[in-house]
Amino acid sequence: MIFLSRVLGTLLDSALGGSREEQKRGPGPFYFVIVVVLQVVLGLLANLIVMWFSRQREFRADAGGARLSGATNMIATLERPNAEHGHSLPGQMAAFGIAGDVAQGLRRLFMSHPPIAERIAALRAGRYA
Repeated sequence: MIFLSRVLGTLLDSALGGSREEQKRGPGPFYFVIVVVLQVVLGLLANLIVMWFSRQREFRADAGGARLSGATNMIATLERPNAEHGHSLPGQMAAFGIAGDVAQGLRRLFMSHPPIAERIAALRAGRYA
């Protein structure tokens, strides 16, 4: 990510920069701004990919648990926290994307775990088995 942002920053700076004499002296003023912006944008994109893989691993872990203990036992285990407490998780836990009532949209892309309801539905449908 850092390497790519610097390469793209150099290319964009040379395209936006002045004469060849100015470019021989080193990066122009746009270079540092471009590199910082690209690092933020590429970092967010990399985070989206990591979170997607994390959600897929969670589905596979659920499927593995279902193979070991049975799908009905795994579903009961996932349903147990809501049944025992009768309410959703506190706001501090919702920040980790574990709560089942997390808002849709962009927030969903940054969740590290799929909602409990989706995990249960995947087990019931036999997906990821």
